Amino acid sequence: MKINKLSKENVLLVGFPSNGLVGTFTISYLIHYLGMKQIGEIEHPDLPPTLFVEDGEILSPIRIYKKDNIFVIISDLPFDPYRAYDFSESILQYCKNNDIQKIIIVSGMETINQDPKSPKIFGLVTHQSLEELLYTNQISKFLAGSIFGTDAAIISVFRKSKIPALVLYAKCHPFFPDPEASILAITTLAKVLNVKVDTTDIQKKMERLRIQHRNLMEETIRALQQQQQEKQPTRAPQIYR
Repeated sequence: MKINKLSKENVLLVGFPSNGLVGTFTISYLIHYLGMKQIGEIEHPDLPPTLFVEDGEILSPIRIYKKDNIFVIISDLPFDPYRAYDFSESILQYCKNNDIQKIIIVSGMETINQDPKSPKIFGLVTHQSLEELLYTNQISKFLAGSIFGTDAAIISVFRKSKIPALVLYAKCHPFFPDPEASILAITTLAKVLNVKVDTTDIQKKMERLRIQHRNLMEETIRALQQQQQEKQPTRAPQIYR
């Protein structure tokens, strides 16, 4: 593992269950691959009482990690629209408290007729200062479409702040976990961060990941379908082992 330290600015990566589970697959893989250390948690009084256990360690569903100048906030629970705004405000406050210069959100863009031989990824920026990132890394710009749910909540919060945000949207299947789309998101994010990442491990585990996380995909679909209703999210397992 090698991290290029040419850029000293603090960057925050954000991942949560969304279409194809692209965000959580991608960010979880980077946490494990880069050996990031957990440095905190985000709590909310309205979240269901849920904990996870990994290698005997008790974990909160929303955790904060760090490695050098790279910070991560990852959620193992999908959000309804009300908690999505609270989550977004918590992210903004964390950025202000920790001198974060930009954030990168990874998510999935649903498409049922995705060609696996020609995966696509698009970028959307909240501030013109990040436009060059798209050009430099040959990321097509997201030109038209609708955004809702947690993605929209975070974008809405950050487009009004001084901290710029980049959203990476990998085309994916909306109803099934999509590790192939996640691999494209991982390699694209690695280029943006100047980090070398090997995706061999996730390629070997594709089918297992698809089967292992069907329940989380079902929970996420329900959350996405209930954007107009207030509904308590239910328990979901950790994304990557």
